[in-house]
Amino acid sequence: MKYLHQCLIILAVSLLGELLHALLPLPVPGSIYGIVLMFLALELKIVRVRAIKEVSGFLLDILPLLFLPSGVGLMDKWDVFRPVWLPFLVIVLVSTFLVMAAAGHVSQAVIRRSERRRQPHE
Repeated sequence: MKYLHQCLIILAVSLLGELLHALLPLPVPGSIYGIVLMFLALELKIVRVRAIKEVSGFLLDILPLLFLPSGVGLMDKWDVFRPVWLPFLVIVLVSTFLVMAAAGHVSQAVIRRSERRRQPHE
């Protein structure tokens, strides 16, 4: 029953994100609204981490499996991608490394900032 409750919380936040997508005239996917709503709910303690911990951990564990349908869809449409595979590959690789670099810099900045806060002022 605990897992069902956790899953329903995650699904409810996802549904709210999809509703926002349908209501707001912005080009933002519903999943992004859902992520922002979940972040705010966790930060504002509306939803406690322990209220979704096990199911969210499970979803993270099976995340690679969730990409299989889109991979199969790409393979199914290979005749469409064949003429543009090289630019597509370059864009994917460059954007992946840019995101990794940006995430690394942001993580380092957050770590430095938290270390400065922990040090007593002299």
